[in-house]
Amino acid sequence: MKISRRIGMAVAAAAAAALLLSGCTSRNSDDTSASADAGGTDDLTIAFVPKLQGIPYFEAMNTGGQKAAEELGFTWLYQGPTTADAAAQADIVRSFIQQGVDVLFVAPNDPDSLAPLLQEAQDAGIHVATTDTDAPDSVREVFVNQATAEGIGETLVDTLLDAMGGSGKFAIVSCGETAANLNSWIDVMKTHTAEAYPDAEIVDTVYAGEDQATATSMATDLMNAHPDLTGLIGVCTSSAPGVAQAVTDAGRIGEVFTVGLGTPQSMLPYLKSGASSGSILWDVEALGYLTGWAGVQLAKGNAFAATNDVSDALPAVEYDDATKTLLLGPPTVFTAENAGDYDY
Repeated sequence: MKISRRIGMAVAAAAAAALLLSGCTSRNSDDTSASADAGGTDDLTIAFVPKLQGIPYFEAMNTGGQKAAEELGFTWLYQGPTTADAAAQADIVRSFIQQGVDVLFVAPNDPDSLAPLLQEAQDAGIHVATTDTDAPDSVREVFVNQATAEGIGETLVDTLLDAMGGSGKFAIVSCGETAANLNSWIDVMKTHTAEAYPDAEIVDTVYAGEDQATATSMATDLMNAHPDLTGLIGVCTSSAPGVAQAVTDAGRIGEVFTVGLGTPQSMLPYLKSGASSGSILWDVEALGYLTGWAGVQLAKGNAFAATNDVSDALPAVEYDDATKTLLLGPPTVFTAENAGDYDY
């Protein structure tokens, strides 16, 4: 088994890992009962490289990964770039390859440019996988998906058009232009709008990176360029509050409606003020937990079942063998009434 072959490498890399990942590496506590239940994963190291470190979304995923590490008895490493930059992310991936981690998960900023690095990691004997965002044209062994593209895209449009009365013009403010998951949701939004809302029109799609202030500025520009605009969709956890802030700053709450993929706490003030009509997301900590659990299965050579009993909170996670995808479940619509129940 790969775990036993790499014990020496893992020990040798520990000091380097502590230096490189100081302040951004999360390791599990020593829980011998959890290790026993997991079948001896004490020496297993699972690394996760998010698109961007420091934003609530990926920090919540990190919390979920930490919880899985504590319960299942493995070491969890977490580090991402401080800007949504594909080159900076690639450097961190290379670092984990050099350390000889057992399993490497990435939420790629640019799936195509990451594919050769995932091949390099696999050639080095590392199990490679994606989570949150896929790199389908790579050697990744599994994609841990938060929800289907159809579920997310259609729920975003339905929630916005319900607020808009079923008609009107709206625009989309996305983040990374090459992010596969965001682009798949946008494709669904365009198709669903054309098919279900003949009196609605998407007038523009812009890209703000992973920067909330840029999203606010772009949303303001869109409202100025289209005076008859009555809706905005923020397609990531920085653009969702960004578009709501733009409507707030313009004094147009109740005239221009917004929805987006925002974390509950970041969206709660806008949901309460009416600047946002709904935040569509999922349990992000559960996504992190599922990522850690999936890493254990890869390292131990366990095949995924069609339906997987992951934990008490995740008793029926579906797996599609054709696409090698684990599906967390359907999206959740957060409102002023339920967003306060979550602490991220």
